[in-house]
Amino acid sequence: MTAHHPVILIVEDEALVRLSAVGMLEDAGFRMIEAANGDEALELLEADSDVQLLFTDINMPGAINGLALAKRVHDRWPHIGIMVASARPMQPPHELPAGSRFEQKPYSPATVVRHARELTSA
Repeated sequence: MTAHHPVILIVEDEALVRLSAVGMLEDAGFRMIEAANGDEALELLEADSDVQLLFTDINMPGAINGLALAKRVHDRWPHIGIMVASARPMQPPHELPAGSRFEQKPYSPATVVRHARELTSA
């Protein structure tokens, strides 16, 4: 078990945004797994039960968007923390799974890292 380096699955279709977030969270001591869309993320989760946090963009191509992905992950893997990001304003809170954090883009690195630590320390 990688207790000292929590594993975060980041799901972001824009490569530069994903690279930036990966770098920011790796610098903070997290181990990162990347996916470009919700379908890829679900495949990775099936294969890697070490994931402790899902950090997903809402607007993505593919069969499911980030909100649908967050709900599926919350239902299937309730131990995984969830952070949802969007350039659009906050979704109605009831649309996010319980305990999730919303990150408004462009997000503050300090806030994202703080939320990631809160959600993986439990």
